[in-house]
Amino acid sequence: MLHQKRRSETRTRRIAQGSTDAHKRREVEVEGGVAISPVPLTLGERVTVKYNGLLAQAGARDIYLHRGYGHSHSWNSVSDLPMKRSDGVWEVEFEADDESRLNFCFKDHAGNWDNNHGRNWSLEIHTGEIP
Repeated sequence: MLHQKRRSETRTRRIAQGSTDAHKRREVEVEGGVAISPVPLTLGERVTVKYNGLLAQAGARDIYLHRGYGHSHSWNSVSDLPMKRSDGVWEVEFEADDESRLNFCFKDHAGNWDNNHGRNWSLEIHTGEIP
């Protein structure tokens, strides 16, 4: 009986872990033709941002993810990451390497911006620690 109980507990843990992993890999669509995975974002993980918003719909030749970390009005570590077109959607992958907030918007080769009507996009990055 004890052996069956242990096997059941192990199976339950695997199912729970699998559910957590599946949830973690989940791609979430947000407004403006943007999808992000994994959600929630955790420090040190690879993040994928997909974009099919205004610039993509206007036929931009090149699109860049303009990203930074910190408060929405004071970005740190700002960089422009070139996006690649894949299956009709622009995407880029990078590491979440700051434990504050990820802020981003998009720009094209001609200097046009998609900043979500002045709000940009912003997500909290978790450290993975339980408070």
